[in-house]
Amino acid sequence: MIIPKLHYISQGNTPKEHVENIQKACTSGAELVQLRLKNISEKKLLKFANEAREITAHFQTRLIINDHYKIAKEVKADGVHLGKTDSCPTIARTHLYTWQVIGGTANTLQDCEILISKEIDYIGLGPFRFTTTKDNLSPVLGISGYASIVEALKTKTPIIGIGGITTEDVIDILKTGISGIAVSGEITHNFNTIKTFNQLLNASSAEEQRYTFK
Repeated sequence: MIIPKLHYISQGNTPKEHVENIQKACTSGAELVQLRLKNISEKKLLKFANEAREITAHFQTRLIINDHYKIAKEVKADGVHLGKTDSCPTIARTHLYTWQVIGGTANTLQDCEILISKEIDYIGLGPFRFTTTKDNLSPVLGISGYASIVEALKTKTPIIGIGGITTEDVIDILKTGISGIAVSGEITHNFNTIKTFNQLLNASSAEEQRYTFK
């Protein structure tokens, strides 16, 4: 699977709201969404993951499940995203279908190197700036942090920037060599920004003009 340049990370006050927001993101042209539900039983998560899978299948949008690789396998999601304190990608890989992707969260150069050694499919690198979405936030990286990590890594593994990113940041972030971005708050507040994000991300690369939205 080619890793899309824009990832929508679900937000909502209730699990039902997360699923409704995933539907809105799909309607607005999102190519990939991540269901990120915390502090919920596996049984409930499975129910909402199935609902999200039905929606994304209808729109042919990629679905990533946060943390729970067994549920990602059960609902036949496109992959799983593992945080720094979640399961080891190598273990998750043994459970998943061969076509399912694994993403991992990184904050430092060393985090990235460890993930690459475990053959993950993409890295979520952040936070770009302070964000209230996450408790116990890692040190903020900013443009200079991204630039130095990308330069040191010289990897073909796609690196997705995450953490408080707005449409105004996209061009500068892409200049660092970052492949794409993951967005939660900015999109949840206004799903029309998906179109803007897609235009900015696609305009950055002539060879990807074929993905440009009509």
